[in-house]
Amino acid sequence: MKLAVVLVSTLAATQALADTIVVQSTTSTKNSGLYDYLLPVLKQDTGLTVNVVAVGTGQAIKNAMRCDGDVLLVHAKASEERFVAEGYGSMRWDLMYNDFVIVGPEQDPAKLRQASTALDALTRIATSGAKFASRADDSGTHKKERALWASAGIDPELGSGQWYMETGSGMGATLNTGIGLGAYVMTDRATWIKFGNKQDTTLLFDGDPALFNQYGVIPVSQKKCPTVNAQGARVFTEWLLSDRGQAAIAAYQVAGKPLFFPNAD
Repeated sequence: MKLAVVLVSTLAATQALADTIVVQSTTSTKNSGLYDYLLPVLKQDTGLTVNVVAVGTGQAIKNAMRCDGDVLLVHAKASEERFVAEGYGSMRWDLMYNDFVIVGPEQDPAKLRQASTALDALTRIATSGAKFASRADDSGTHKKERALWASAGIDPELGSGQWYMETGSGMGATLNTGIGLGAYVMTDRATWIKFGNKQDTTLLFDGDPALFNQYGVIPVSQKKCPTVNAQGARVFTEWLLSDRGQAAIAAYQVAGKPLFFPNAD
């Protein structure tokens, strides 16, 4: 009798595990509240339980390469494509997008309100000596920021500890640091809309196509990671890419504003 009970319990636990996946995710999707909105709908439709590990994109990719997840959902397309090319992901799909914005003190000492492009905005910050707080954590936001500095012909690390402040932290913590220092910060729009400690910091520059922010979803390859829950990863990915999942992404709003725009390919 005891053996039968143990076997039944083991089978139930195994089934529960089969119906659970781990998603290695960027922090912006978590901090924006998107998963709190989406995952109950997904659970209702599919029965799948999703555990989200929210870290910077660079760390999420490293975690997935160590087989510490079943799906990768991040926002650094070149790195995502490399992940797939090296065999760690089975395939990558565009999922949704929003954009990056630059926020800063209302007084706007670098005059970003007058900037014509993102590169102009960053150049104004660097040449004025106004403070800029960077995540400096290899996240998708940090990767985009570094690419923009490079395109502007500026090495901000030459000003490290002077006007360029490297937090090594997530988006929320970096925003708090920036606000405390009266610094400019580049952030994804979803996090900024959701962020509750704006004080006298305001959105000063946006709208440049260079600030486009694409998110992708990638099931982790079972060839590289034999223990991956491939079926659960497939169910999760297919649901996100379906009309139902895309509609749910589009429906998520904060203060009447959509945070992400579905564009599954």
